[in-house]
Amino acid sequence: MNPVQQINSLGQSIWYDNIRRALIEMGDLQKLLDKGVTGVTSNPTIFEKAIAGSMDYDADIQRFSNEGKSAQEIYEVLATADIARGADLLRPVFEKTNHMDGYISLEVSPTLAHDTAGTVAEGKRLFALLARPNVMIKVPATPAGIPAIRALIGAGVNVNVTLIFGLQQYEPVAEAYLAGLEDLKAAGGDLKQVASVASFFISRVDAVVDKALTDVALQGKAAIANAKVAYARFKEIFSGARWRKLAQAGARVQRPLWASTGTKNPNYADTLYIDNLIGPDTVNTVPPATLNAIFDHGNAALTIETDVKLARATLAQLAKLGIDMDTIAQTLQDEGVVSFAKSFETLMASIAEKRERLGMAHAMFSAKLGTYTASVENAYAELTKHEVITRIWAHDYTVWKPEPTEITNRLGWLHSPDVMMDAIPDIQALVNAVRGEGFTRAVLLGMGGSSLAPEVFRLTFGVQEGYLDLLVLDSTHPDAVLALADQLDYAKTLFIVSTKSGGTVETFSFFKYFYNRVLAVVGTVKVGQHFVAITDPGSGLQDTATTYQFRKTFINDPNIGGRYSALSFFGLVPAALIGVDLKQLLERAQTAACNADGSNCPWHGDNIAGRLGALMGELTVQGRDKVTIVASPQVASFGAWAEQLIAESTGKDGRGILPVADESLGVAEQYSPDRLFVHLQMNDDTTYDMALEALANAGHPVVRLHLRDAYDIGAQFFYWEMATTIAGRRIGINPFDQPNVESAKILARQMVATYQHEGVLPVLTPTLERDGVAVYADVIADTPVQALLDFLAQAKPGDYVTIQAYLQPTHQTTQALHALRMHIRDRYHMATTVGYGPRFLHSTGQLHKGDSGNGLFIQFVNNPAQDCAIPNEAGDAASGISFGTLIKAQSLGDRQALLNSNRRVIRFDLGSDVTGVLWQLAGLGNAGGEVM
Repeated sequence: MNPVQQINSLGQSIWYDNIRRALIEMGDLQKLLDKGVTGVTSNPTIFEKAIAGSMDYDADIQRFSNEGKSAQEIYEVLATADIARGADLLRPVFEKTNHMDGYISLEVSPTLAHDTAGTVAEGKRLFALLARPNVMIKVPATPAGIPAIRALIGAGVNVNVTLIFGLQQYEPVAEAYLAGLEDLKAAGGDLKQVASVASFFISRVDAVVDKALTDVALQGKAAIANAKVAYARFKEIFSGARWRKLAQAGARVQRPLWASTGTKNPNYADTLYIDNLIGPDTVNTVPPATLNAIFDHGNAALTIETDVKLARATLAQLAKLGIDMDTIAQTLQDEGVVSFAKSFETLMASIAEKRERLGMAHAMFSAKLGTYTASVENAYAELTKHEVITRIWAHDYTVWKPEPTEITNRLGWLHSPDVMMDAIPDIQALVNAVRGEGFTRAVLLGMGGSSLAPEVFRLTFGVQEGYLDLLVLDSTHPDAVLALADQLDYAKTLFIVSTKSGGTVETFSFFKYFYNRVLAVVGTVKVGQHFVAITDPGSGLQDTATTYQFRKTFINDPNIGGRYSALSFFGLVPAALIGVDLKQLLERAQTAACNADGSNCPWHGDNIAGRLGALMGELTVQGRDKVTIVASPQVASFGAWAEQLIAESTGKDGRGILPVADESLGVAEQYSPDRLFVHLQMNDDTTYDMALEALANAGHPVVRLHLRDAYDIGAQFFYWEMATTIAGRRIGINPFDQPNVESAKILARQMVATYQHEGVLPVLTPTLERDGVAVYADVIADTPVQALLDFLAQAKPGDYVTIQAYLQPTHQTTQALHALRMHIRDRYHMATTVGYGPRFLHSTGQLHKGDSGNGLFIQFVNNPAQDCAIPNEAGDAASGISFGTLIKAQSLGDRQALLNSNRRVIRFDLGSDVTGVLWQLAGLGNAGGEVM
């Protein structure tokens, strides 16, 4: 059992304090229910975030607005629809637990907090409107709310009583519940059909009490002590003759519910209010971050009744210090009522604002360039004067260089939207065949351009019903390979072996390993039917596919480079397998291609790709050489694809544009004057509007690209490919070659050859070893943190930091790496990027060795938990090397290639505690008391 299920077995229910339509529609809520979550709570703040911060409700808001509904009417329709769907999803839990769990809560309007009659009427109306027995109506424990609770319970309405902060508020709530049950019984009602919880708000108590304490030892104690004493009182109330009489008639106890259990103090454990409040007949409703923490490291043990005497002593000690818990509880309740009312007002305002914006037309491209406006306009004019875009469509290599080498044979992407329309039937035939044969998953084995576009499609579109789920493997870390391998049903999995060159070492290693895994399950006759190849004509992979009788080989246009291949077989075959409508996708790309042709002037017309490319190139020349990609959540993965496109295309000849993707957006003061921000904004998504407006007002150039829906990704692929080539012209490079990519690969191959001959890889001597961490650098320090600080002290204006993580890509590791990069950015005001190795070697690795040398490189490696052998040949168990050895050789080769290019490098061997050390380096851990 996972920790949530373990907690359930101890008598406590874990409910999820979050609701939004996508949570239901995308299956995420069902996944949580499958993992042990047994209920859901909501409030106006949660709905406000969901409605204002997503596109979930846009179509409905537009429709209801057209029908003349007010903001409040729209809210009610949206909220009750989500609550109803959530209740239906929870209904099996409700039935399975004999009506103990499976509830979802909806709040009466916070404007009724002091209106008893209004609350009763609203509660009855909402309960009847939803017409589901597992809905709870949330009512505040205010003086006006107490009689409303009794009336609603007496009418058979389930009630979630909120805003309880202390015993003096709880006891009237419990009394109202008991009296309501008695009223219901007297009226002949069925007590078994009504339920209630009493919600104690936890963390807010500590937030107030801690401020009043000078005794540090008492900080973080009040809320838990308060809850433990309340639980003891709960047990007293729900015992004795009065309760037994109701219980015999089928009544259920009014369970204490611990709310606001996400810790607000960063010094406290993130599961503090979970681990210490577990006991029978209780509920803990948790926000997403806290739920994730429980799954990761929650501690299931009966704790609510431990140290109750100490809890009482703590409260007594607080009283002696002049801290009146009753006064604090009342103040918190009063503030809570006001806060909820304001949240409701904000929600109404957000709906009204979104309704207004939905009625407005959006420009597909807009820019706020400040002092750069004139120079960018000149760049637009220069494109027109020299007919650059017309020449690009004519395959005129002199746009970039006087020689055609690696230019004229790299322009096939210009025609992909048209050419690939004709390929749809061939692709669809494969999709129909594997669906018909019961395949449920596809695994893409590839690197760089072969893997990044499929990843964008999967993360953007999800998986359509009845289609294959798609996993992408582009890490040679053995823990990553095995983590994916161990979750597959090989009889129902299709493998896509994808490489332009047909000889990529990572891709072939993956193929040989998984061929053997499939062979062991399905046998020699069927194994080839589980593999599909995408490659260039005449490649080694084409021969391999023939030898091993692959189901299908798609031969791509050889005049398309890997990073320009999103709209070719490399991107479209995986997209079709997950159910993307290729026709609609390519139609959007065709429209973009028409927009980007030579007849549409970027100066006087609206050539989006021409404008984007011209301003990227011009601003790079002006010193704004770091393009920060800010994307709406639905298309957030596009940034990683654009990152490899820009970095590998422009980073050479001592020049380059650094793309920055997946960065948390900061405030103006956190950025140096070397940034350009480009916002990919989905229709009416306002997530980043305010922050980007502030950056523009501070003088940072900001560009906005508008996407109507997910299928506009097809247009964006084309726009960015064209724009990157135009930017490359402006900075004077060939955007189609990659002269430095091979340097790290050559060194890695040499190290592998040495290993196979001598049995060992090169051994580095660390400059520091401490607490299981080894550091390799030209700095001398006593601790890893100090070593990193000394290394970063070399930074100069215009520098950037790149984190190269030769680690297993996991959610936890990604979070820690992100925290580290953000800490560096905020402290040093430098652009930061993160890449998992060896994935980045096929994309940003070119920039790292080919630009002007203004990067600082932090390399992370670790000891894999396990290793797995790479077969020498598919179908043969013999092996001369493992994935663990391969990734180590790749990291060593990359390090040496950087050093050979006179780059600044520090290497950390993190040992076995990857995330622990990363958090410490990020300044968020306290090992040894160090902070960065």
